[in-house]
Amino acid sequence: MNDIFILSDWRQQRQLRIEQVLAVRLPTTKQMNQTTSIRLIEAMRYSILNGGKRLRALLVYATGEALGVALEQLDSPASAVEMIHAYSLVHDDMPMMDNDDLRRGLPTCHKKYDDATALLVGDALQSLAFETLCDNTLTPDQQCQMVKTLALQSGVLGMAGGQAIDLESVGKTLTLDTLQAMHELKTGALIRASVRLGALASTKVDTEILTKLDKYAQCIGLAFQVQDDVLDVTADTDTLGKTQGADLALNKPTYPALMGLAAAQQKAIDLRDDALAQLDALPFNTQALAALASFVVQRSH
Repeated sequence: MNDIFILSDWRQQRQLRIEQVLAVRLPTTKQMNQTTSIRLIEAMRYSILNGGKRLRALLVYATGEALGVALEQLDSPASAVEMIHAYSLVHDDMPMMDNDDLRRGLPTCHKKYDDATALLVGDALQSLAFETLCDNTLTPDQQCQMVKTLALQSGVLGMAGGQAIDLESVGKTLTLDTLQAMHELKTGALIRASVRLGALASTKVDTEILTKLDKYAQCIGLAFQVQDDVLDVTADTDTLGKTQGADLALNKPTYPALMGLAAAQQKAIDLRDDALAQLDALPFNTQALAALASFVVQRSH
């Protein structure tokens, strides 16, 4: 059987699963009392139930499944990391940050609703993520490690810290090392968290396995951002689902700008190969993780 078709089938099944899990875990207007803002609930659901690659959830599932974890135990970390990702996108799109009009081909949250609602959507999704992360039957120690992982990788030493550096770097010339350090936080941290959350759901994981999985995640996290920078140059707005050339318009430092388009494309491939090398040393079936590493650098949006 062709591995490509296996990946396609697996991705479709897991994407459908995470959409269903998110739809259930998000609040609905029917569940809320009269003191709750229906507008906020609608905006939360609009911001997260609008498609997307669901790469972070897929990484949770792929890692956990490789280690023999039941899907039911992976639903809460998979949905939690997607909530954190969605909140970061809502805030990232706002006028005081990147000021984007489109996200996944639809008006961004602040365009569909308003700035204040978008701000609260991000706040509410972040809180819900940690509530969701503890909604499982894993041991208290596993839950504690998961909460610490997601908090660390989404905070000042992770995603939020990287976003702050990104904003401070507009119009500046960065070295490649500084650019890499920024993106390892801004984009890579949540991808690393996704892989680690899947691993922490297993009772079989040890320090050596965690180290190799973390190196794999570090490589594909950076490869994802390099490919994003490449697509900002090579793809069109309809394909991307967001405004093409946005980074260039904002005068942001990118890999193509610093090292040239061809070199940036090769760097993404090299990072993919480094990630696959980490998987080769693991004593279990890593087919889905390997396929996702290739998907990261082959995607068109």
